[in-house]
Amino acid sequence: MTEVQEKHIVVIGAARSGVAAALLLQKKGADVFVSDYNAIGDEAKQKMEAAGIPFEENGHTEKARKGDFAVVSPGVPTEAPIVQYYLNESKRVYSEIEVASWFTSQDIIAVTGSNGKTTVANWLHHVWNTAKRDHALAGNIGMAFSDEIESNKGDFLLEVSSFQLDHINDFKPAISLILNITPDHLNRYQNSLEAYAAAKFRITENQTADERFIFNYDDPIIQKHVEQLTLKQNAPQLWGFSYEREVPQGAFVRDQHIIFKFNDKEEPLMPVEELGLRGRHNLSNGLATALAARAAEIKNEAIRESLRSFTGVEHRLELAREVEGVKYINDSKATNVNAVWFALDSFNVPVTLILGGRDKGNDYSELEAQIREKVHTIIAIGESKERVEEQLGKTAPNFVKVETMGGAVRAAQRGAKRGEVVLLSPACASFDMFDSYEHRGKIFKDEVDKL
Repeated sequence: MTEVQEKHIVVIGAARSGVAAALLLQKKGADVFVSDYNAIGDEAKQKMEAAGIPFEENGHTEKARKGDFAVVSPGVPTEAPIVQYYLNESKRVYSEIEVASWFTSQDIIAVTGSNGKTTVANWLHHVWNTAKRDHALAGNIGMAFSDEIESNKGDFLLEVSSFQLDHINDFKPAISLILNITPDHLNRYQNSLEAYAAAKFRITENQTADERFIFNYDDPIIQKHVEQLTLKQNAPQLWGFSYEREVPQGAFVRDQHIIFKFNDKEEPLMPVEELGLRGRHNLSNGLATALAARAAEIKNEAIRESLRSFTGVEHRLELAREVEGVKYINDSKATNVNAVWFALDSFNVPVTLILGGRDKGNDYSELEAQIREKVHTIIAIGESKERVEEQLGKTAPNFVKVETMGGAVRAAQRGAKRGEVVLLSPACASFDMFDSYEHRGKIFKDEVDKL
């Protein structure tokens, strides 16, 4: 743990986690200053003013360079000049999850991955509730980790992003999970999938043989990193999950049944068909959830009940409404191509697909086979619509470009027939037109409600 008392600490970025870190550090005796390159929201200002924390907005002045070390919000890239200043001065830069972890000795269960981490974090929350275990759900989802440190007396269930892992030092989960690694946010990692994968794998950096690492046994990029991990002295215990093959230690599927395997002993858990969520990707998510619960010594009975009764999260393959026999599905949380692939994989009926937003260097051609098989109309929205047209314009029978979400929903209604699906699964960030993927999903649902 880094000593914070009477240290002058600069927090860079006044979004939710930055403000939470500032408040926590001040409570622990630090002298805190918050600096944001952009305007700061009213709610954040009120919180800092009430606590007497000084701040600046719309740019970093000389004051932002005066910290003994810096704490950086996940939205601030490492390449930002202010972050580079600290690194060049050989001063430490920490993420908010690192800072929060200094002030708890409770178990941390941390999940990361390119897709599914919100689903799994919420599914774990559901398991812990079912098992009546004290916990807090936080991190890249809902509340910041720092906000929960003082009040939570149980386990911490954290969704963590690669950005949050970029600046850890001592952060050590009792149980860590990596669900999958596919191209996402490569613009923040010099367009290198290897650099992005290495950032995700930092979740295991401080784990020892006392801790467990749960990983996707079917993912070749993860497998490569796991091989390196096995060479490490005092490496964490490795538990794999797979729906394709048996694993040496962990959870797998045989004859449509989920089976745990530990120390060469097998325990049947439940039939796959009883899972509350459909689709192969959710089978993977369910296996990961079950293993994490088992690692936390939750009884099989509670695990089974939770796997059956979980119904998913908002903005992830969520049925918005059925209108004249057409199902409108809100998958606004699909902010990369791989998530859209999984979404399309969940349907066996004709689809109208709404795609587009702020592009992160996507290769949409990975969707071609799924689109040719299932999609009769692509509706492109947002900044990336020309790029989507360039790569997919000839892949489906119909291609339409629109300016607004309302226009997209009405265009979809014109072409969709009874028994079909209209799927908002954008493959892109939302910030060209919306405040967040939640805002985008809400506007989609509002427009569907007007039909």
